[in-house]
Amino acid sequence: MSNGQTNGQSNGQWYPAEWPDRIRALAAGELVPATPRRAATVLLLKDGADGPLVHMLRRRASMAFAGGAYAYPGGGVDPRDEHPVRWAGPAREEWAARLGLPDAAQAQAVVCAAVRETYEEAGVLLAGETPDTVVGDTTGEDWEKDRAALVARELSFADFLDRRGLVLRSDLLGAWARWITPEFEPRRYDTWFFVAALPAGQRTRNASTEADRTVWIRPADAAAGYDRGELTMMPPTISTLRALEPYGSAAGALAAAADQDMTPVLAQARLEGDEVILSWPGHDEFTKHIPTAGGGAADGATGREGGPSI
Repeated sequence: MSNGQTNGQSNGQWYPAEWPDRIRALAAGELVPATPRRAATVLLLKDGADGPLVHMLRRRASMAFAGGAYAYPGGGVDPRDEHPVRWAGPAREEWAARLGLPDAAQAQAVVCAAVRETYEEAGVLLAGETPDTVVGDTTGEDWEKDRAALVARELSFADFLDRRGLVLRSDLLGAWARWITPEFEPRRYDTWFFVAALPAGQRTRNASTEADRTVWIRPADAAAGYDRGELTMMPPTISTLRALEPYGSAAGALAAAADQDMTPVLAQARLEGDEVILSWPGHDEFTKHIPTAGGGAADGATGREGGPSI
């Protein structure tokens, strides 16, 4: 079983050994939930022979959060992501409405974080010299110097775009989902998931110090690996993968983004008899039954290995 999971899991659901105790503490009113930090992640897509492929990275086993799990490029919002940038695509106010945020500045910060983190972790940049172009190549010593400065927070994303004369292409992103880390987790994130197509001429690379492997994989194949217990994932990751399965191309997935439900998904833990029931509303395959007296989690409410495909 992959790192971070308890024994008895029949699929690849990330389930840390300390969760039962923390869930019981939360249910008993003994745990004060941490405030979630805003974050953004991008499902980067490209067309393959049998439909779209998604770019995934495997987090190093040594990582404190979700070590060994497969995920997408992403990370926390930098306060400087609100700094003015040259902007193309839907107005920031439109993004605020779509993302469920109160104002344009906060919406810009989330979109900027999505674009910045994709560049920092995958070397792919959704920006161009004009509102209708995209840079074709982000490799080379000069680009790498700027990327390293972004990672080290020595350079803001706004300053990076300004010094290179680039326009952020928000129109290349589609908002796909929003998940909030459960209240019993010590590290919590309010994360917006986006989809985007790999720009022509660019290529991904493992530029993240947090990942030991990257892959391009069909969503259905990744989901099957999860169902067999071979690939460890957090609920938002496998859920978004399953949601991508029906689409035959990257363009098809991007076109469908406008219809995706952006209602935040937050796990709930409740006491019921001698069990704590852990559930993610609208996602029954992740439900867990945890004995109040201790021990690991039972299989999910689906009563079968893995979960149903969408």
